[in-house]
Amino acid sequence: MTAYLLGKLQVQHWDWYREYSTTTEPLVAEYGGRYLVKGGNAGHLEGDEPVGDATVLIEFPDRQTLLAWYDDPRYAPMRELRRKSGVDCNLMIVDGFE
Repeated sequence: MTAYLLGKLQVQHWDWYREYSTTTEPLVAEYGGRYLVKGGNAGHLEGDEPVGDATVLIEFPDRQTLLAWYDDPRYAPMRELRRKSGVDCNLMIVDGFE
């Protein structure tokens, strides 16, 4: 069953992003992932939660593959880079349906 990674980011500066995307985007593709949203002009329809500065939605073949990508040792330094860059990031995993 398809699984999705949904991320909402609050970003103060984007200095980290070039290095992050250079590693992350090919790694996502290697795991069969496909970006459906990257950035995006988000707005509210309902609720009070901030929409964030950027939204990402990545489709993976299944939950196991998504988790394998997230736990890949080549991705670990990119997670740390994002955190050290002061990015407030909320990531969710959501299963699709048959």
